[in-house]
Amino acid sequence: MKYDRKLHGSGSGAGRGRQKRILSVQQALEWAFRIEHAQLDLPQPPDPERGQGFGFGLEYILIQRAALGCKIDGGRYKLGSYTHEDAEVIAATVAGMPDSLGGRRMAIRVAELARAGLTPDWMPGAVPRCVPVEVKRNQHGERATTIVVGLERVLTRGKWRTVEVLACPVTYSPHPQQIASARQAYSDWCAALGWLREGLQAGGLLRELEVTEVMPRARPWMR
Repeated sequence: MKYDRKLHGSGSGAGRGRQKRILSVQQALEWAFRIEHAQLDLPQPPDPERGQGFGFGLEYILIQRAALGCKIDGGRYKLGSYTHEDAEVIAATVAGMPDSLGGRRMAIRVAELARAGLTPDWMPGAVPRCVPVEVKRNQHGERATTIVVGLERVLTRGKWRTVEVLACPVTYSPHPQQIASARQAYSDWCAALGWLREGLQAGGLLRELEVTEVMPRARPWMR
């Protein structure tokens, strides 16, 4: 599937008699945030002391405009250049990320990764290895540090002597919990993209894009 990074419309007559561009949800996100430089318009948290609740977010406004048959004007200008209205729709959908999928934090994470053209690091090929906690280096090379864990009486050359029992503290690197955390974060990101894909497909607000069913691999670490 070819990813057209040059998608850019003028707004007027967009999508009329024109075949829509086919993109996966990840490609659509990267186009919106990396190419079109769309910005998140996150709702402000409520202020209980002033009796304020959540205001209407951009996603709600876009839906209402669509219901009224109004044309979305693109909203923002970035240093004199036009922000495609489909990019605004995508950004608004991301801003509406539900709390069950991470809410504002996940919305920001999705936008940051898309803007950088990155996929979450799930630590491919990572295998925990048992290594010394600390290593000392000198002119003779490297040596694992040791600690005294006890004393023992030993008989050497006919005499009893007290000697230290040494041990080398070890750890696992990378730690299994670190790997599990990275892969859980990747799975959470995939779940968020699945929600965005369904929302963009069902919303019917995209004029020049069509979001496909294609998704990043759910568990790329599983062979």
